Amino acid sequence: MAEYTIYPSLRGKTVLITGAAEGIGAAAAELFCQQGSKVIFFDISETSANDLTSRIKKLSAEIPQDQPWRPSVTPPIFYQCDVSDLDRLKSLADQVLNEHGPVHVLINNAAAAGAKSRVPTTELTPEVWELDINTNLRHIMFLTQYIVPSMQKLGSGSIINMGSITWRIPAVGLPVYTMCKAAIMGLTRTHSKEFGKDGIRVNSIMPGAILTERQRMEVLTPEYRAEVMAAQSLQRDLLPVEVARVMLFLASEDSSAVTGSSYVVDGGWVSDP
Repeated sequence: MAEYTIYPSLRGKTVLITGAAEGIGAAAAELFCQQGSKVIFFDISETSANDLTSRIKKLSAEIPQDQPWRPSVTPPIFYQCDVSDLDRLKSLADQVLNEHGPVHVLINNAAAAGAKSRVPTTELTPEVWELDINTNLRHIMFLTQYIVPSMQKLGSGSIINMGSITWRIPAVGLPVYTMCKAAIMGLTRTHSKEFGKDGIRVNSIMPGAILTERQRMEVLTPEYRAEVMAAQSLQRDLLPVEVARVMLFLASEDSSAVTGSSYVVDGGWVSDP
């Protein structure tokens, strides 16, 4: 922690993250907790969420007491949620606002590109289309709709949408997922204009090949790793925490004039902004 920035503006802020039980979302939840933020997260996996909470509780107990500049760590608050279920999503958003007050930072992180998504366009079915749209795009629009009024009342807020470089490469074999990630960039720019008058900033992050545990188990064949290293400028694996640190910046007041932007975290895979 001492090697990296502590943002005083994040201390005590309420941060809502979707899909934070594993991967990049989990890294973000841990870092925001270390900043002294109140972290609330939605995820479909109760087991992974409990593991994350236990890990952060242990971290909290290990923080030295002789460093007053270091914020105290409060374990995150978990709500089980399949973000494709809009009724559940709306109910939990209302519950969060009622029980915890306004949300200062919303991170729309939840996404999935499972085996069913990995089909060429010629084999795409309406069922896969619906699954991908609902898992990777629809919930971003509606959770933003549910949370933004609390930010409007505050006259401030930061929304961070998680995209991907898949549409920039462009990747093949997962067309709806790739389309959703391209759409997130357009939605980010539209919302930055729509909510800018309310003091709300909206940005996106486009990760490249990030070495999450799921990627390690499902994707990281020797052939895929060779493809990644041939494309990246940095000749090493990129870690979830390296994406999460960009989230901290965009959530903090250090980025107070940044909105409508998209930050690429891919080790130099794509060459233009």
